[in-house]
Amino acid sequence: MRFYLDEDLAPAAAIALRRRKIDAISAHEVGNRGLTDTAQLAFAASKGRSLVSGNARHFYRLGQDAIRDARPHAGIVLCPPRLAHGSPGRLAAALEQIARDRPGGLGAYDVIYVSPPTQNRSPALNRS
Repeated sequence: MRFYLDEDLAPAAAIALRRRKIDAISAHEVGNRGLTDTAQLAFAASKGRSLVSGNARHFYRLGQDAIRDARPHAGIVLCPPRLAHGSPGRLAAALEQIARDRPGGLGAYDVIYVSPPTQNRSPALNRS
């Protein structure tokens, strides 16, 4: 699984994922700060990367629009604020678990929600 972290997430989370041998890049690292949400999703799709964002309202709607307009993407992972804006290491741990659970990546129109991992369980995944 390959991740593209939206600009609302700390670039340190992408670094932490790479340390865990997970393919991840950040919008900050590739010079995509300031792009619209639509452009961020298009960039991720063009690179075959699942977009990860804490901006659930906008990206959920963009996921619905993609289905309506038959514009596939490589999946969208939505994070709650406490995970998106908390510890980059905790975000990386939650995304690492998704990568392990879905080694083939997400489907062309998948939108999933992730919650933080706890000590005794994996992050909860909810598919829309």
